[in-house]
Amino acid sequence: MRPESFEFLRNYLNNPSPTGFEKEGQKLWLEYIKPYIDEYFVDTYGTVVGVINPEAKYKVVIEAHADEISYFVNYITKEGYLYLRRNGGSDPLVAPSKRVNIFGEKGIVKGIFGWPAIHVRKVEQDKAPTIETVFLDCGASSADEVAEMGIHVGSVVTFEDEFTVLNEKFYVGRALDNRVGGFMIAEVARMLKENDKKLPFGLYIVNAVQEEIGLRGAEMVAHRINPDVAIITDVTHDSQSPMYEKKTAGDISCGKGPVITYGPAVQNNLRDLIIDTAKQAEIPFQRAAATRATGTDTDAFAYSGSGVASALISLPLKYMHTTVETVHRDDVDGVTRLIYETLLRIEDGHDFRYFN
Repeated sequence: MRPESFEFLRNYLNNPSPTGFEKEGQKLWLEYIKPYIDEYFVDTYGTVVGVINPEAKYKVVIEAHADEISYFVNYITKEGYLYLRRNGGSDPLVAPSKRVNIFGEKGIVKGIFGWPAIHVRKVEQDKAPTIETVFLDCGASSADEVAEMGIHVGSVVTFEDEFTVLNEKFYVGRALDNRVGGFMIAEVARMLKENDKKLPFGLYIVNAVQEEIGLRGAEMVAHRINPDVAIITDVTHDSQSPMYEKKTAGDISCGKGPVITYGPAVQNNLRDLIIDTAKQAEIPFQRAAATRATGTDTDAFAYSGSGVASALISLPLKYMHTTVETVHRDDVDGVTRLIYETLLRIEDGHDFRYFN
């Protein structure tokens, strides 16, 4: 990875972008892709779309989502402790002893997830932390002091863990799900520009908001763009680490390439084009099967309007929805290259229908 790309990836991952509050991360992303696009727009809720060939009638989307799981302050005790509600699929089990950023009216306030010491607990009666039992300590001793710090009910909370590299080949941090996707589609835009590739269609590079609470950003922007084709990238579970059951999770491994999904929302001809592209470009890939839905923005695009030919290219990831989400650098490169090479094989007016 070139140094400039790595620096953007690090800064972009470290910048908090909780669901519903993605603005600052979206600004970073937009500034990075501006040299590689013809124009852009930002919708009402913060989804950002960079456009190449905006006058073209045939429209192709490449998409990722920008938001990360987080918490809301829900209740402040008279002693100054904070109880929370989830904003997305946050896991209270990983919360105790973690450091956080609390976004208050006066700026970011540091806090911690406190937890009683092992000395004072009846360990044999321990239960897993839940949203009802985890709490934040921001160093205040009263509700009034909390208020003076600018914290109120509705203040959003994110973990402060930052990006690291493990064994020179794994990228580790919070919010790789799915800002690493935003990084990859931005790199596709850069590669098209720097390699002077002229596409015969309009390309819409979409960094959508609010995926973590129901694919909402993709749902909104799909109706606005009304594309003909959508290639979505998100993360999927590496199933090699302990406690995964491959009979249900599948056999997916970090380091073995992008994951191409089969499922009702995935348009078969588009998926087959992606597979053929991977084979011709000698990009290793893996396969996965979805159930009724992929659980990604693919579903929102596929079923929008009169139906959009949609496919999902996933990045294998360990430890989803923790502060140590982990991906292999070769897979990041593989997904980026696969999207890039696939775009070069889509024709103007490409008809993906099964028959006519």
